[in-house]
Amino acid sequence: MVEHRARGSFEITMTPGEGVIEGTGRFDFVKTWTGDLVAEGTGAMFSAGNPAAGAAGYVAIETVRGTLAGREGGFALLQRGLMRPDGVTLEYSVAPGSGMGDLVGITGALALDTSNGHTWELTYQLPD
Repeated sequence: MVEHRARGSFEITMTPGEGVIEGTGRFDFVKTWTGDLVAEGTGAMFSAGNPAAGAAGYVAIETVRGTLAGREGGFALLQRGLMRPDGVTLEYSVAPGSGMGDLVGITGALALDTSNGHTWELTYQLPD
């Protein structure tokens, strides 16, 4: 498989929901992806910890549907974020087996830069 890179940004709208386990929070969200990925994403985020004290974490799952480098389809992103006094760690991975349409078989990871909005770079592979 050949490795590809896609870049762009997204806008996100988050709506608070009810936590599913005591001591946790929930947000439902909608994203509009632009750049090499033109798509709509929907997902749910679950969090715990104390963000005001600089110590928290979240997990999220998002389905993305649209066009990636001319291929129509979709996939799911698995997300994990940790906030510690020494910094923030974000991990985004394409869920194995989640590709649909022209994106069946996609694998990869996304790097997110939040220093000026939400810019991203997706490194991905697709079957030939």
